[in-house]
Amino acid sequence: MSHGLQYLVRVPEPSPSPKRRGRLLRFGAAFVVLLAVAGYLVVQYVTGGAGGPGCKVVSGKGDGASYEFSPEQAVNAATITAVGTARGLPERAVTIALATALQESALRNIHHGDRDSLGLFQQRPSQGWGTEKQIMDPIYSAGMFYDHLVEVPGYTRLPLTVAAQRVQRSGFPQAYAKHEPDATLLAAALTGRAEATLTCEGRPDATRVSGPDAVRSALVRDFGRDAMEETGAEVGAAAPATPTPTVTARTSGRTVTVPVAPERGAGDGRERGWQLAHWAVANASALHIERVSYAGREWVAGTTGSEWRATGPESDAKSGEGADAVRIVTAQ
Repeated sequence: MSHGLQYLVRVPEPSPSPKRRGRLLRFGAAFVVLLAVAGYLVVQYVTGGAGGPGCKVVSGKGDGASYEFSPEQAVNAATITAVGTARGLPERAVTIALATALQESALRNIHHGDRDSLGLFQQRPSQGWGTEKQIMDPIYSAGMFYDHLVEVPGYTRLPLTVAAQRVQRSGFPQAYAKHEPDATLLAAALTGRAEATLTCEGRPDATRVSGPDAVRSALVRDFGRDAMEETGAEVGAAAPATPTPTVTARTSGRTVTVPVAPERGAGDGRERGWQLAHWAVANASALHIERVSYAGREWVAGTTGSEWRATGPESDAKSGEGADAVRIVTAQ
């Protein structure tokens, strides 16, 4: 009985044709572009679409904690804080409000959300929070949040996520907790308790043309007309820059001077002053503010790190302003 020999011949798979290789390359390139676009959109959502953080707040305790955010987020955080302190609410209320807005909108005044949710706090017209126009006004929406928060018994002693949930009735109540560290840093700076801890690069917003009158209007908008009239905020004449050995004194924009009354604010006048100073820095890009000084410290837009630098009491004397006034210098 004969047995035939069988041979297995492995035929190599044909290489992809040039046309197929081209399709694969195009598919790979498209996938990479898609990933890049997705990453860009995530960054834009987190930073508020301002092309990068631009602002930073650090801990006043020297423990290294910090939070970076965009100029848009800075303006909204400063507004939320001002509305709260103008009502005489404690720093804890501001922290709860900021953490809530961080979770709901990433501190952006957005025109969309779940169902008919809108604005900083994603409030719904259909649930009685106000009209669409009202909710898109940060002053109104922050005020509505505080109106509901103060009705929560013992809210200052509750865990932040519990207090926020009592107001928001969110489907994800534990989500607020992760924003508490950042909200705590922001609240400490924007209420004025932590001195010289908030800085911004101060890149001017090219879509806005602002001057000292716009700064004063924004102060009245955020803090309330009564609060600004009590401090006697005034639009001043051009202020000379501090002379150096090689540069003679020169004018640099115009100033808004806000006297700081000791009785104002939850703490002493110094806290009130730092609240106003940090508010000005947070609004630097939107209002074209190039210099803010208070209590022997000065912030200047566009400098390395945009840090607060010591100027000393002699600088206050040369500028004609005392340490009990916040001086805001605009670029125009």
